[in-house]
Amino acid sequence: MLMECRHVSRRYQDGDHYLDVLNDINLCITEGEMLAIVGSSGSGKSTLLHCMGGLDRPTTGEVLYQEHAINQWNSNQLADWRNRELGFIYQFHHLLPEFTALENVAMPLLIAGKSVAKAQARAQLLLERVGLAQRLTHRPAELSGGERQRVAIARALANEPRLVLADEPTGNLDDTTAEQVFDLLLELNEELNTAFVIVTHDQELAAKLPRTMTLHYGQLAPQERTR
Repeated sequence: MLMECRHVSRRYQDGDHYLDVLNDINLCITEGEMLAIVGSSGSGKSTLLHCMGGLDRPTTGEVLYQEHAINQWNSNQLADWRNRELGFIYQFHHLLPEFTALENVAMPLLIAGKSVAKAQARAQLLLERVGLAQRLTHRPAELSGGERQRVAIARALANEPRLVLADEPTGNLDDTTAEQVFDLLLELNEELNTAFVIVTHDQELAAKLPRTMTLHYGQLAPQERTR
């Protein structure tokens, strides 16, 4: 088992009021799996990903990565683990605007202690793989929305993570570009055996994945496939 959520709940407090965003979530992710989690805005999808990625801590329950409870780790342990083992893709790519595509993708490698030469070589290889061989020296403002998201995907894969968490990775793209990016994620999953958990509100795109779950009012359930 790569990752497991055991009875994860997340409650936020605002004065005397409580908001239960996640309610007793149980979820298992295996090596190389491709999973979509669908749900409407406010259903708790981002909160669940943040708990899985150690960016937030469950109020109750635990998140385990290879049987280790990450919610018991300190911030330094979590940061090191995220750099080595996880990739993140966001709806709004979060690229550094002053750096080129190559420099953005190389950044996680440099943080991990790789030399500049090795980091740039790996970054170039990944950018070529996602179809951006001619955009290495372009900054985010010089790229289209789809190209920026491809840079973000390459950056997420820089340190060869075993798991990538993607939060609405196509939510800011037109339908055609969204489908192209989604297909790219499927190809990369097959090539690299990297596990992907993709949260999305797009049922049509989610249906391309072998496994889909629905998050509704903080509760997670398998989604039945219609033929």
